[in-house]
Amino acid sequence: MASMMQKAQKMHSDMKLAQDKIKLLSCVGESASGAIKVTINGQHQATAVEIDKNLLDDKQMLEDLVMMAINDASSQVNKISEEKMKGVTGGLNLPF
Repeated sequence: MASMMQKAQKMHSDMKLAQDKIKLLSCVGESASGAIKVTINGQHQATAVEIDKNLLDDKQMLEDLVMMAINDASSQVNKISEEKMKGVTGGLNLPF
């Protein structure tokens, strides 16, 4: 029983460490053309936005490309987070 508790405590500690590393992530998402780049951190907060000045005349296209870049960056953070947590939980699908 004590061994099981030690393993659970280690898993908890490892999960905390992985979550702390995830917070430090920085992922850059790009629109298909690369004209817009959005950087988000591991907490899904935007930290930078770069927009090609040639897009400033087309509001609808600009909005669509910003959305694509944000979704791309968010997807990258999710993928990396899942990989880090999977290593800690041994592949178990635990909420974190």
